[in-house]
Amino acid sequence: MSETHFAITVFIVLLLIASGVAMITKRIRVPYTLALVIVGLIISPMHFLPTVHISPELILLIFLPALLFEAAWNLKLDHLRENLLPILMLAVVGVALSVGIVGAILHYTIALSWSSALLFGAMISATDPISVLALFKKLGLSKRLSTIVEGESLFNDGTAVVIFKLILGIVAGTAGASAWGGLLLHSLREFIVVVFGGLAVGATVGLLASTLTAYFDDHLLEITLTTIAAYGSFLIAEEVLHVSPVIAVLMAGLIIGNFGRERGMSPTTQIAVNSFWEYAAFVVNSLVFLLIGLEVQLPVLTENARSIGWAVLAMLVARALAVYGLAPFSQRATAPVPFQWQHVLFWGGLRGSLSIALVLSLPITIPGRPNLVAMVFGAVIFSLLVQGLTLSPLLRRLGLAGAEPRLRAHELLHGRLLAEMAALARLNSLHQRGMITDSVYQALRQSISEQQQQLNHRLAQLGATDRTIEREQQRRLQRYLIDVKKARLAELLREGVISEASYHELHAQLDEEVAALQSEMPWSEFTPGSPRSARRESAETSSHEHESE
Repeated sequence: MSETHFAITVFIVLLLIASGVAMITKRIRVPYTLALVIVGLIISPMHFLPTVHISPELILLIFLPALLFEAAWNLKLDHLRENLLPILMLAVVGVALSVGIVGAILHYTIALSWSSALLFGAMISATDPISVLALFKKLGLSKRLSTIVEGESLFNDGTAVVIFKLILGIVAGTAGASAWGGLLLHSLREFIVVVFGGLAVGATVGLLASTLTAYFDDHLLEITLTTIAAYGSFLIAEEVLHVSPVIAVLMAGLIIGNFGRERGMSPTTQIAVNSFWEYAAFVVNSLVFLLIGLEVQLPVLTENARSIGWAVLAMLVARALAVYGLAPFSQRATAPVPFQWQHVLFWGGLRGSLSIALVLSLPITIPGRPNLVAMVFGAVIFSLLVQGLTLSPLLRRLGLAGAEPRLRAHELLHGRLLAEMAALARLNSLHQRGMITDSVYQALRQSISEQQQQLNHRLAQLGATDRTIEREQQRRLQRYLIDVKKARLAELLREGVISEASYHELHAQLDEEVAALQSEMPWSEFTPGSPRSARRESAETSSHEHESE
């Protein structure tokens, strides 16, 4: 069998195993990605497959852009902007703290050299939210909490990779700073260059692709454009400009997902592009997590049990200090992150594919490389299996699961009812203008009316059994009306009706109202209407006021 046929055979077998695991996990309460790791661990000693080695080039050049772009494509910029401070505190400051704390603990406990300890800290500091977000969706947790978790993971990937490459360059003697005295300044300069360079590359590619999508309405062509944007931004940043490819892909995905999708893609095209990237992420995640289980050699983990134990402890201590220590600072300028959520951010900070890719990309000449590989694999396995499998009970114990699914059921019914009402209004309009016959009108009107009656009946049943829905709707409406007030205050400031000092004082009072709402119900989602819709309705209110005058 040729190498090509062999590779294709292994690929098909891995997909077959992943598909079987996916079908099984539909019926059991184990997250799909965790089940893949467990299956990989089980079949690895059986030698069911030939020895499978994860190529770091494969993950970094093929797997990573797909994962990053799909996640960024689905992240709403409005949600990201509203939670930007806690996200950046965790993803930038938190990762830097974590690297230092992990490095210090391992240096002083198991006598790991500073270079190796800091390298491990950089490799293990990036979180992987795939299993966590799937669990959030299943249990119906707050969208704001999901946004913070997903946003942190996206940006801390970039931070961790940048720090990893800086430390690796110093260890390998290629970073350009020979004395430790100038190391900090050099590292800071390099960090700024690669981060902002990556942002520039991603923004350029994203804007170019978004502009091109406006000139075509062909879902195949636009899928191709997004693929070129994902991998093109990665390659330009990595191979041509030597800036952060991770940040470049994230930026390109955010821009195309929020601007190119809205302005240049028809609804049909959006569905096609969504489906393509959803499938791409499914395949990549399936292969990565299954290969993690296959790659792990249990005897090697046993031999390094002491180092792995300290590594896990250092990882958890650093994560706890980063989450609980930085939360008070981010809450001064944004809506508070409830204490229950901080527990979730701490224990739900799972490690995954990026940590594996980074440790396998270490040059053979790095001192202590086998020990670092074992430590990273051990920490990732602990994170995925122990933290991953205990996260659901933690969420239930904290009272963060259970109420939101009922609210979501109510939202689905209510949304469907509003859609039926809109359809009936349009049908009446068409009939009044003589665009449809009486017989067609009566038949469609009867069908819509029956749908409305069924939906109203189901809504009444749901509301009669769960009074928390009414309370939660009231809180959401209060939060939305506060957004309307803020939008109106901004208009009054622009019109010169109120001074800037008064504006800031009134705005601060409204922020206090938001904080009070969130402290009353920490698991709740408080964004029923986006700021954009609030601004739009405020503008409509303003125009009505002027008309009445």
